[in-house]
Amino acid sequence: MSHFTTIQTQIRDLEALSDACVEMGFPFLQNANCRGYAGVTRLAPHVIQLKGPYDIAVEPSQENDGTYGLTTDWWDGHVAKEVGIGYGRLLQSYGIHKTMREARSRGLRVHRRQEQDGSVLLTLEGGAL
Repeated sequence: MSHFTTIQTQIRDLEALSDACVEMGFPFLQNANCRGYAGVTRLAPHVIQLKGPYDIAVEPSQENDGTYGLTTDWWDGHVAKEVGIGYGRLLQSYGIHKTMREARSRGLRVHRRQEQDGSVLLTLEGGAL
């Protein structure tokens, strides 16, 4: 029995998601099988290959609006250990990379600092927002 669950997110920039995956040490594959419970796999246009037994499929949303949903098997906490509950750490890293890419495309300088509590402070300088 498959336990794959899709969470619709606002992933709009696959390059920023790929950057987040690189930072976290996960390969970002194209047209690959996504691993789930009991050896069940599903073909996806993009797959975040995790170190544990399960992966994350990155698939276009059903609304066909240019956004992507993340689909994985949450069983036994394998995925949550690697990317956070509800993809928390992955989505935080994606948001950081999306912001940095957008700022640089507008000619801004970006400074990034990791805070003691795990939050990230981004400072944008120069140009006009």
